Amino acid sequence: MGPAMPAHPRGRPTTDTERAMNLSCFAQSYAEARQKFLASCARRGLAVDSHVHPLPGRDGEQLAIDVARLGAADAANLLVLSSGCHGIEGFCGSAIQIDRLDDDAWFAACQRGDLALLYIHALNPYGFSWERRVTQENVDLNRNFQDFAAPLADNPDYRAVAKLLLPERCPPTLASTLGLYGYALRHGRKALQAAISRGQHGDPRGLFFAGTEPTWSNRQLRQILRQHGRQCRRIGWIDVHTGLGPSGYGERIYKGRQEPADIARARQWWGPQVTNSAEGNSASSELNGTLDLAVLDECAQAQYNGLTLEYGTQPGLKVLTALRAEQWLENRPDTDAATRARIKAQLRAAFYVETDAWKRQVLEQAREVLELTRQGLATPLRALHQSESQAIAEQYSGMRARS
Repeated sequence: MGPAMPAHPRGRPTTDTERAMNLSCFAQSYAEARQKFLASCARRGLAVDSHVHPLPGRDGEQLAIDVARLGAADAANLLVLSSGCHGIEGFCGSAIQIDRLDDDAWFAACQRGDLALLYIHALNPYGFSWERRVTQENVDLNRNFQDFAAPLADNPDYRAVAKLLLPERCPPTLASTLGLYGYALRHGRKALQAAISRGQHGDPRGLFFAGTEPTWSNRQLRQILRQHGRQCRRIGWIDVHTGLGPSGYGERIYKGRQEPADIARARQWWGPQVTNSAEGNSASSELNGTLDLAVLDECAQAQYNGLTLEYGTQPGLKVLTALRAEQWLENRPDTDAATRARIKAQLRAAFYVETDAWKRQVLEQAREVLELTRQGLATPLRALHQSESQAIAEQYSGMRARS
């Protein structure tokens, strides 16, 4: 996925302020993360609307998407911070939400009559609790926001590698691994990544299954959007993910309409380092059925400014190996306890780096991105002129050429 990053994502020593960060916002389980989130909301006097999941958690606990709002119902600007779309990735996003809730300065800065904050905790609480990336339906939630009334998109490229991805044996045989390498050599590494991760509807027991109908989490999020997102004029949304890119680096991936003015505005808000899968400059491939499509559908009246904040964990091959093993395990529930524990630990390490250095990097970058989002939502609400969009595009192109 790229070269390893230094201890600090910008290559400088860690400051005293960074060392002083309260890392207790990070949890060891979904139940602990939820308890911390609810406690932080209670300290702020924020009411929490809990969308209770029909199934229990791994330890018998209640599962829910918990939603807290600060600000007027008719605020023109809505800042959304969401976690746990991919279940196990929620350890990171939940910590960021708690860190921001517990920050007095941030809380005070957001007390603006035209601004509301919406914290959506654990979009996929089942995956978070059971430490899976997918929902109880084995669906990748961030591929599930589709128009299921229309014909479902085919992914023949996935079918071409499916048997190599999920062979009968675990660990996979050398032959299956070499087969994936062969596909990459023939078509390119990016083509292999896209084939695997784009989303597929044909194999409900396979990787990156997009589903054949809206999941429970999809339906709940749309309900939340109808309640909270239809009175605002502008949305700034940060959706937190892990598992792609250099360890500790938070890639700012644009999500929204593929219009020059919208992309330019994203780089105006969050900096010229904003990437865009459609431009081919992101660690992420172009994906089908992503969360932003639901926002654009349900909140059509609002200008949408979306960002996936994607933190790197391990090299891409190790992450893929963990995903392959975990799906193999899910398809074989009678696997012995020792093998199960080893595979689950491997998956956890692929999406949650439990070191203080990584956690500090996560919080520092999230604080910066959220402050930039708050500032962006304070700018006049207007469309960028074509000349402004062009100037920002040229600045980005120049930066890419120098890097």
